[in-house]
Amino acid sequence: MGRYRAIMTDTDREYISGEGNPSESQRLQSISRVRSRINDELATDIEVLEEHHPELLEELRDVVCEERDPDE
Repeated sequence: MGRYRAIMTDTDREYISGEGNPSESQRLQSISRVRSRINDELATDIEVLEEHHPELLEELRDVVCEERDPDE
């Protein structure tokens, strides 16, 4: 089975992290695309999960709201 992406494509990850020496324009475009996915697509997905599958929404919240070690 193929691997799915979450909010960022492989290219977005590379550009935002600076791998492959992207131009500043490429980095900013990736940031803009990811921001749009968070504010538009993710918000819609959350609404659907809230109404139709709250257990899955809780799983999403657990991952997103999990405390992260800053050294990771």
